[in-house]
Amino acid sequence: MTDPLGLISSISNPALRASGPSTPVEGPSFKDVLMGNLERVNQLQQDATAAIEDLASGRRDDVEGVILATQKADNAFRLLQSVRNKVLQAVEEVKQVRV
Repeated sequence: MTDPLGLISSISNPALRASGPSTPVEGPSFKDVLMGNLERVNQLQQDATAAIEDLASGRRDDVEGVILATQKADNAFRLLQSVRNKVLQAVEEVKQVRV
C-alpha cells in the first residue's frame, strides 16, 4: 500500500520522532505539514477530475489510469479526513480536562 500524503514514511525519520523534553524537535510545524497535505490532496482530486473529463471527452482511453487516479484521490481524502477527525477528537478531550 502506498502513502499518497507521505505521512507514514515521515514517521521513520529520526528528526520527527518524539524526543525528550530537553531537546526541541527540529522540523516543519504541524500547520505546515497539514497545509502541505491539504494542497497535495487537492492536487490529487484535481488530477482525478481532469482524468475523468479527459476520458469522457475522448482525449484519453486508458480506463485503468482513470480508476487509479480516482482511487488515489479517494484514499488521500479519506486519510486526511481521518486525521481531521482525530484532531477534533483530541480537541474535545482537551476541553474535557479540568484545571
